[in-house]
Amino acid sequence: MHATQTFSGLTKTKKRTSCFGDDGGGERGLLHIWKGYSYSVIPEKLLLPKSVLHVALGKNHGVLLVQGGQVFTFGHCPWKQSQVAEFEAPTLESALSGQRVVAVAAGSLHSGAVTEDGGVHMWGDNSAGQCGLSGLSTVPNPTPIVLADSDCSSLLTVPVVELACGEQHTLALSLQQEVWAWGSGCQLGFSATVFPVWKPQKVELLAGRFVLQVACGASHSLALVRCLGSQDIQRPPPDKCGQCKQLLYTMTDKEDHVIISDSHYCLPCLEHPKDEERLKAPSIAPGLKTFPSEPALSSKTSGSPPHLVSPAPVNNNNPYHSQNLETQESSLAGEKLPVSDSDPSGSKSSETTSVKCSPYPDEQAVKDYLKKLSDNTQAERTPKVTIRGLHNLLPSAAGIISASSNNPLNNLVASCASAVGERVASTYEALSLKKMMNLYLPTGALSSKLSGPVRLTGAVPGAGDNTTERVRQEDSVQAKKSSSTGDIHEEEAEHMHRRLSLPGLLSQVSPRLLRKAGHSKIGATLLTSSGMAAPADQEVLPSLQTEVWSWGHSEHGQLGHGDNLDRFQPLCIKSLNGKEVVRVAAGAHHSLALTAQSQVFSWGSNSQGQLGHMESPSTVPRLAKLSEGIRVWDVSAGERHTLLLADGDCIQPIIYYSGEQVKEDTQKSRIKKEEEELYDSYTQQPVLLPFCMNLGFVSSVFAGGRHCVALSDKNVMGFIASFHELASAERKFYCKLCSIKTQVLSPLLELESLSSNLGPMILRLLQTLASQFGQLCHLTGQHAISVTANLRHSRSIKSLFVLNHTRIFLDTYDEYCSTLDYFQVMGGFLALTKPSLDLFGKSPELLQRLAECCEGNLTVVELLVMLFCLPTLHLQEYGRLLLKLATCFEVCSNDYQRLQESCSKFEALDLLLKRRRKEAEYTFLFWKGFPGKMTDSLRNPHRRLICESSNKALTLQNAGRFSVNWFILFNDALVHAQFSTHHVFPLATLWVEPIPEDDTGLSYGLKLITPEEMFTLLASSAMEKAKWIRCINQAVAQALSLGEGQKIEPPICRSATYTFYKDGRLKEATYEGRWLAGKPHGRGVIKWPDGRVYTGSFKNAQEDGFGEFVAPNKTLNKNDHYQGFWKVGKMHGVGTYRYANTEVYDGSYQEGLRHGHGMLRSGKLNTSSPSVFIGQWVHDKKTGYGVFDDITKGEKYIGMWQDNMRQGTGVVVTQFGLYYEGSFKDNKMMGTGILLSEDDTTYEGEFSDDWTLNGKGVLTMANGDYLEGSFHGEWGAGPKVTGSYLKPHLFETDKEKTRPVKLGRLCVSAEEKWQAVFDECWSQLGCEAPGHGNNCKAWDNIAVALTTNRRHIQDSPELLSRSHSRTLESLEVIPHHIGPITMERYHAIHLYLIKACDTPLHPLGRLVEALVAVYRMTYVGVGANRRLLPQAVSELKSYLNRIFRIVRFLFPDLPEDGGIIREPADLQEESGVKFESSPEHETSKQNITLNMERSHLSHVVSGLALLLPVLLPRLYPPLFTLYALDKEREDDVYWECVLRLNKQPDLALLAFLGVQQKFWPVSVSMPAAAENLQVLSSTKDTCFASAVDTLQQISTTFTPSDKLHVIQLTFEEITKEVQSLLKQVFLWSMDDLFPVFLYVVLRARIRNLGSEVNLIEDLMDPCIQHGEHGIMFTTLKACYYQIQHERIT
Repeated sequence: MHATQTFSGLTKTKKRTSCFGDDGGGERGLLHIWKGYSYSVIPEKLLLPKSVLHVALGKNHGVLLVQGGQVFTFGHCPWKQSQVAEFEAPTLESALSGQRVVAVAAGSLHSGAVTEDGGVHMWGDNSAGQCGLSGLSTVPNPTPIVLADSDCSSLLTVPVVELACGEQHTLALSLQQEVWAWGSGCQLGFSATVFPVWKPQKVELLAGRFVLQVACGASHSLALVRCLGSQDIQRPPPDKCGQCKQLLYTMTDKEDHVIISDSHYCLPCLEHPKDEERLKAPSIAPGLKTFPSEPALSSKTSGSPPHLVSPAPVNNNNPYHSQNLETQESSLAGEKLPVSDSDPSGSKSSETTSVKCSPYPDEQAVKDYLKKLSDNTQAERTPKVTIRGLHNLLPSAAGIISASSNNPLNNLVASCASAVGERVASTYEALSLKKMMNLYLPTGALSSKLSGPVRLTGAVPGAGDNTTERVRQEDSVQAKKSSSTGDIHEEEAEHMHRRLSLPGLLSQVSPRLLRKAGHSKIGATLLTSSGMAAPADQEVLPSLQTEVWSWGHSEHGQLGHGDNLDRFQPLCIKSLNGKEVVRVAAGAHHSLALTAQSQVFSWGSNSQGQLGHMESPSTVPRLAKLSEGIRVWDVSAGERHTLLLADGDCIQPIIYYSGEQVKEDTQKSRIKKEEEELYDSYTQQPVLLPFCMNLGFVSSVFAGGRHCVALSDKNVMGFIASFHELASAERKFYCKLCSIKTQVLSPLLELESLSSNLGPMILRLLQTLASQFGQLCHLTGQHAISVTANLRHSRSIKSLFVLNHTRIFLDTYDEYCSTLDYFQVMGGFLALTKPSLDLFGKSPELLQRLAECCEGNLTVVELLVMLFCLPTLHLQEYGRLLLKLATCFEVCSNDYQRLQESCSKFEALDLLLKRRRKEAEYTFLFWKGFPGKMTDSLRNPHRRLICESSNKALTLQNAGRFSVNWFILFNDALVHAQFSTHHVFPLATLWVEPIPEDDTGLSYGLKLITPEEMFTLLASSAMEKAKWIRCINQAVAQALSLGEGQKIEPPICRSATYTFYKDGRLKEATYEGRWLAGKPHGRGVIKWPDGRVYTGSFKNAQEDGFGEFVAPNKTLNKNDHYQGFWKVGKMHGVGTYRYANTEVYDGSYQEGLRHGHGMLRSGKLNTSSPSVFIGQWVHDKKTGYGVFDDITKGEKYIGMWQDNMRQGTGVVVTQFGLYYEGSFKDNKMMGTGILLSEDDTTYEGEFSDDWTLNGKGVLTMANGDYLEGSFHGEWGAGPKVTGSYLKPHLFETDKEKTRPVKLGRLCVSAEEKWQAVFDECWSQLGCEAPGHGNNCKAWDNIAVALTTNRRHIQDSPELLSRSHSRTLESLEVIPHHIGPITMERYHAIHLYLIKACDTPLHPLGRLVEALVAVYRMTYVGVGANRRLLPQAVSELKSYLNRIFRIVRFLFPDLPEDGGIIREPADLQEESGVKFESSPEHETSKQNITLNMERSHLSHVVSGLALLLPVLLPRLYPPLFTLYALDKEREDDVYWECVLRLNKQPDLALLAFLGVQQKFWPVSVSMPAAAENLQVLSSTKDTCFASAVDTLQQISTTFTPSDKLHVIQLTFEEITKEVQSLLKQVFLWSMDDLFPVFLYVVLRARIRNLGSEVNLIEDLMDPCIQHGEHGIMFTTLKACYYQIQHERIT
């Protein structure tokens, strides 16, 4: 800040030393302080107990932040309450004790500190509110203030990370990267009605933007802002004004044009303090056309919209913020413009007469130059359409190149999108839109349709001519500086002025189009200042895409907008867009910006040469004049001087000073050298401070008032020097890359002849190379800034990016060098010969200078190669510098290990890239001598030469005498060239084998195997043979990504992709999957060009195993789909075929045909002919037993088939109750048959067609009458009858009226049904015929089936439940199946069968699943006909017999049906019987008696008992339905009687049934009641209740054994209750038991008791029919018949 006094007491070193001791605070953060730049200046070292981390200098005081977060103050501090205002030594701010401070700042007369938790403490002068505390003129000690966000519903304290202090204001940067301000003046950045502003307020114009840094001058403010990118999408910029909440932009979408207005502005009613009246800028001359300042468009091109600023007030009396409509644009940064230094600032100092001591031109020369420049620009107003430029040449792979432009049109379209609430990417394809506008609008056209109060003319009073001329010149320069950073041809079109009403063309750019564009996700490629593509910013690295915003007073031009107008709100300095500013600094009235390329831009007051140049006007940023090679990396600004920290020729940093010379303020010197100070008291350009080398390794510099401070470190263990060397090398490398990019790559890509000279392939590679060069450059720049920031602050390797994210660097360099090799292999540098000569000439001094090459005989192309290969050299530098850093640490330390590891990675990549480079050069030289025609087809960027046989080292066996066979081994293929033809064999499907000489007599032979060819090669020697085998194996291993090495041999079994080319089944098909010795083997996918696809297992180049096949049906435009098993290339085994016509076949195949058991579903229920067939197939035809369900007709055929026709015996049932069984021939009912209708009318005779009677027969009526004769006609249509009518039982009333019809004689026997199902099961067990096979082989086949099927299911885990998985695991253990069967083994077998039948993966489980399917298919739906019950029962018994046969085959020691299993004790007793001749006859008798007793423990084996519990629960629903239909009449009679009798009370019913009174319960115990319930005459449903409940469970069981067990439990419950009644042991007689049991049956109310009884009777195990269970069942059956015939008297 500006100051006129010196810090007091700081020159007395002895006093400082006595205060703090002699240690100097350690080895880091040593503080040196001085004033001025003369040779006599010697910096003084300020000793502190701890390392100094940060310094802030004010007008007369300073603030120090030391390690540990303590704060010291020194200098003149009048706000302190103590009597002494001068602090000779730094004094600890005790008010901050307990707080850990992380940042400090100093203004002219006040200071601030930021604590670790984001709190702000202020102290010092508060007259203008700069301390943020109301009611106090001064704040003596650090006092906390609060930043509260009023936008939130609840006031939240905003944490702060950085402070900046000016003369009368303070800025704070919050954790959310937003700017807050308080104090006085327009430098606050927001509209205020009253000053001072005590309460911190947010600068709304920067809300939503990512602010990186803030800086304060005396009366102006600066902010470094990151361009809006993808990371800021979550914080969209506001569409409404932060003050008045009105829309910033309005838009009207008319039929032929869009009208956009950005004329909104909320007027700030500012009350200027009296001392600010002098800051009013001069008015503008009459007639100057003005419009609001253009908002800056972000130079970041990542898809976010530009943040738009609110322009200044526009009226005739206040011309602030106006710019010339006639402005031209040109990049003058650093340009040697002929200007004068006599009037650098336009301030009062310009009135002083000065002697010309500068080599620069005078003011007249400046005017002449500007006039010439203006004329030239006028002449260039004709739009030039660039047909071939950088944006057309950049690679398409990089995505859509976005051109972020600051021109009015781009801002206008982006503003339009913001106004409608949409966010349009800054890449909105507006580059092409802009060029179209250039074509559309007439030359030099100016829009007259301005929307809103934008176009203003008229006289402004009070403006002088000189001021008018100066403002016009500065406006012109500023407009030139505000050129686009995105389009290198932007200047040609920038003259086109803003047209707010766009006719015709822009009618298509409607809000809807912009809204659509806003939603599109475009991966935009970042564009650097020279137009090179670079990747988006890494979040962990600092951004290079920045903007500088300024606001406040501008009487000296310190805002950098090209004028002296004050700005009340932040405005972007357009001329710095794209300059990659990374740091800003503000002096009292001048500003500085440091770029990533180590350049310094300066603007503002230059009264003392503080800008570092003497060019004018100084109202726009210009480059400070520094010698070439000087790279500045830290800047600071004082009141009238600038301090620069830079890289010099050595590692140690150097310091430059620019500004006033500060001398000792003595009377003599002022009187004596008054004249001298007029001319020599300041620098013309930055000067090197001679003492800087004595300070050590300076890490940062600070300036304030008239003082300078440098912080330095001691070089302990060489660490600091190594760290500085790394940072310096990175900065130097980035500057070099930027120079190559801007001076070589960009001009090269802009050449119009480039496309014709290079061709499309090389051009595309060059574009990719340029893009990746830009990415590498961008990464280097970011890293250079990161390392520099690390050097200024922590100087720790823990935050070293190259160490923590080595992979990013390795990948970036790898990609770039790979593309460079591609370019070399394709002859790119050779093709660049002519374009480079056209561009650089034959003596390219520029290229020699950039390449730093001393050799003068190098060609342009060789120099280009050197420049492109420059990044590869930097890899070695990384390795060297990291290793140098590592030597500064102990070998066992973690830091050393990390540095060493990172160094090794860089060195390894360097070696790899060098080897690749040699391979690329070797390949390039090969292509130069290769025949041209083959080169075009074989040459590609990725292909590298390994070896070739042009020296006859390898020949083809049995080749012709004059044949030419040239073998060329590349890294991806082996090429066999013959004359003008060649064939390429991919390495992934190439196998090589040496041929032993003993076998064939061939010398040095080797065999090559490919998928379609096999040939023998002969090498010229054993060495050549070994060489070729080794090279081929290594190349194949590398092609298979197996790694690199001498000993790696490619596996004979591998995965690869291949397209067959020879004629045959696989012609033009592409196979991807596993291979074995040149043939597909294993899992793979093969695709044919016609759309057929097979996915599954292969064996010996044919489909074998499980697989899926898809074949398109062109007629129906759908696909056939098969999923199942294959064998030798054909469908074989179980599978499912879904046809395109919606038919589905699920069953067995053999040699590609349906063969075996299968089900065919045709059509759907809503189609014309839905039907289902399940049965046997032979050679794709229905042959054998099967069931056909014709859903449309409502008929079901159950019988034999032959060649897809019904042939033989069969049964037909219909939905109307008709039943036919008999003969079929040629798909018709033909021959003898029986036909029954629903009412039991029966015809038995001859048939000739379906339902057509033809011949002799007997027609029996339901009442027993019958017709016997000849019948002709269709059933149901009145057949003709010739015969006799008989009534046999006319007088025999006591006999049955109906004659029983014997059904089942003319249908298929149960043993003949579903023979194919059982045959498949036997086949799976390895048996050619039922029962004929090896038992051990059967168990092996079961294990294989389980493993194979489980592997298929593992691919679809959702099909495998947890219980199912456990079942499979238990089945994997093969049970003990040989040896004597005991009850324990019998139960184990029973348990195994239950588990095996529970999973379809087991052959038995699949058999059961198939039987259940066919059974349900037969007897469900139309098949639920009561006439089919006998067949259903016999079929079930047949299943059990045939399954039991399979079980006995698996367990051969299992007894036959009816056999007996005895306990081991029984066998021992039998052994004892044999020894009856023993003398101990008594013992033998006892053994025989014991044996007879234990015979009751033996078990009778039966298929019913073993398998019925497994099978019957699955078949129970259809079977019991048939029973219910068959017994419907009897059950109805029974049920009617049950309902009548159950109306009676218990005692009445017991009496009616004849139950003896001694069995009548007197009282019944109730579970809920405390006492027994007395049985009264009215009591109902209480007697024998437990027995009734037990009997009701008979309906919930399936098997007869379970039902008999329920009956047994019922008898036990009755007995228990009677015994408790009689209180004695009681034995039943049938006369006593039957009435009681009849009562229980009646009360149980079992609905279908007749069906239950019949099911038990049919399926009961014969071995228990005559036992206890048999007697109980007979009792139940008798009760059922008794109830039917019961009569109530």
